[in-house]
Amino acid sequence: MNIAVLLSAGRHPVSGAAVLPRLEAQAIRIAAGLGEAYGLHAGPDAAAIADALGQGLGRIAHIALPEGVDPVPALAARLAAAAPDLVLAGRRGQGGDESGFVPYALAAALDRPLVPDVLAVARGDAAGTLRLDQSLGRGALRRVVVRGPVIATVHPDAPAPLAYAFGQARRGSIDPCGLIDPCGSSDSLGTAGADAAAAPAVPVEERPYRRRPKLVKGAPAGGSAAERLKAATGESGAAATGRLLVDPDPEEAAREILAYLRRIGVVAPPAPRPNP
Repeated sequence: MNIAVLLSAGRHPVSGAAVLPRLEAQAIRIAAGLGEAYGLHAGPDAAAIADALGQGLGRIAHIALPEGVDPVPALAARLAAAAPDLVLAGRRGQGGDESGFVPYALAAALDRPLVPDVLAVARGDAAGTLRLDQSLGRGALRRVVVRGPVIATVHPDAPAPLAYAFGQARRGSIDPCGLIDPCGSSDSLGTAGADAAAAPAVPVEERPYRRRPKLVKGAPAGGSAAERLKAATGESGAAATGRLLVDPDPEEAAREILAYLRRIGVVAPPAPRPNP
């Protein structure tokens, strides 16, 4: 089985140092239980994902892209050429520039099904099928049987990553490669790679987070803070025109409720009685 694990350049939440996201390390463990797998990363630097070699991968294919270039076209072209049976990825990014949207964009670009929040993957009973255990939240699971190729994201409740092995990390290799050329030919990115590298970066404007004001229904325009508070707590408007009845007679309470419903328009007013 040909398995690819998507790797991203994550950041440690405290130190900010480059780190392999835990979800991707869990994906490596799932892939290691199925057979031989390799990592795939597209970005300007491969040092950030080198720890994946010590987590169970023997080889990482690195597509070199300039800073700020969208990696989805390059990854899609590479996966289309390699045609892996299974692509595993984390369900979200970890502190870096990644957004967690890449697996979904690749599924759309390659026209492959995507199974999110996977806890375990095994070979299916029928040839060419995979059995995936999907988390539905709060401990609920659903078993999905699909015929590959398929893209899956890993849930945090998946088995913990393998222990880091320094010797395995030294024996592993990071191979610079093009999109359709074999790994090791770092002199060319191919036509699709050149197009991806030359694609202009989409201008993005960053703004500090600001909580949006909560609109209060029925608040008076230009009113004071006390009037807006009454509108928010329901102490103004139609609710403020009612009467407080303490231990009323049932008929009196019913009449008061009916009158209130008529004032707010829920019940139509009584029809005028004809003159005798």
